[in-house]
Amino acid sequence: MSLPRIFMIGPMGSGKTTVGRFLARRMGLVFHDLDQEIERRCGVDVRTIFDIEGEEGFRLREHALLNELTLADSLLLATGGGSVLRADNRALLRDRGLVVWLKTCVDQQIRRLEKDQRRPLLQAPDREERLRKLAEERDPLYAECAHLIVDSDNVPPLQMAQRAAKRIQQHLESEQVS
Repeated sequence: MSLPRIFMIGPMGSGKTTVGRFLARRMGLVFHDLDQEIERRCGVDVRTIFDIEGEEGFRLREHALLNELTLADSLLLATGGGSVLRADNRALLRDRGLVVWLKTCVDQQIRRLEKDQRRPLLQAPDREERLRKLAEERDPLYAECAHLIVDSDNVPPLQMAQRAAKRIQQHLESEQVS
């Protein structure tokens, strides 16, 4: 039996990349970060792609790569926060693997992203208001897509990875019984 495909979803600052790396190592999975892979293949950062192609151009690239990467076995993929915006992306994730939503509150995001200047969608006069609007729009989409929800508020990444590993293992065992 091949190892699972696990897809981490959630807003920016929820810990998808950091927790994903710990979790992949612990579970013996190959780790990829979708945004980092887009940057590697394009040779420029996400912000530059947004500047040149706009969000729509970025989302097209994101979808194509998501479609490719979600076919690999033994994979833990940290998706971008907006990857759930497209219905076809949500379907790919849900149908091809186990989707884990790292759920966090806006206050936690503000603390974690305080010094971050790289994210295009954070380039706003009022970051908190921007994050609240993104949460209003995206939280229902994360909920629609997720098989499991792991709360990431006020939890160090290693502890969060341990918590997620336990929940994933329980889920996989219950799937084998069904």
